[in-house]
Amino acid sequence: MSKSEAVNKWDLNRIVFIGRTWDEYMRMFGLVKEDLVRRKILDCPAGACSFTAVSNQLGMDVTACDMAYYLPIEQLEQKGLQDIETTMSNMERADIQKNFLWDYFQSVDELKQIRTQVLNQCISDMKRNKNRYIPAVLPTLPFDDKQFDLTLSANFLFLYEDKLDYNFHLQTIKELMRVTKDEIRIFPTTNFACERYKYLDELIRDIHHLGWITEEMKVPYEFQKNTNTMLKIMRKK
Repeated sequence: MSKSEAVNKWDLNRIVFIGRTWDEYMRMFGLVKEDLVRRKILDCPAGACSFTAVSNQLGMDVTACDMAYYLPIEQLEQKGLQDIETTMSNMERADIQKNFLWDYFQSVDELKQIRTQVLNQCISDMKRNKNRYIPAVLPTLPFDDKQFDLTLSANFLFLYEDKLDYNFHLQTIKELMRVTKDEIRIFPTTNFACERYKYLDELIRDIHHLGWITEEMKVPYEFQKNTNTMLKIMRKK
């Protein structure tokens, strides 16, 4: 069975192919444009986010990586549209809406419109610039040591603590360290229950033992309540 067939058979239903905007990324990771200039940047896992598309349009050098990219683009597009419909239907429920702050997005309708726009940007860029979208299954990446100056990782690690064990988290971060020259940023530091990842202190100790330094930082982005911190991991100079 090929890698594409394996992902298609076993993982498609578990992949939520919904993306965030470029502005959301800048807020989630506490970035300004100057942080991106003249740096090679990895977004992993990138999903359906428009960060790679928009950044490269602005003259920056960003590569996206995700296991979803093993699947045909047309299939990903349909998956993304279906996931948006399903997610927005759930968001209509009052017991779900109360877990979110409705200031960045004013309504579920606006959120749906933006998520659809982001998906369209991502798919369009994938069709034009397929070489920017690299398929891989964590915790293994097909990149050289220190290939990227900065790595961003959103809405995956910590969030899925009920599905991804501690060893997976550690091995994934070690692999991100291998391919990253300077700095890794991971958002958020909480799980789906909006609670701090329960093994984060242990993980930070292991990161320090590997010769990197860390900082938990509040960021100017909070859509889901209590989800406004990132972990910054820096290689010691």
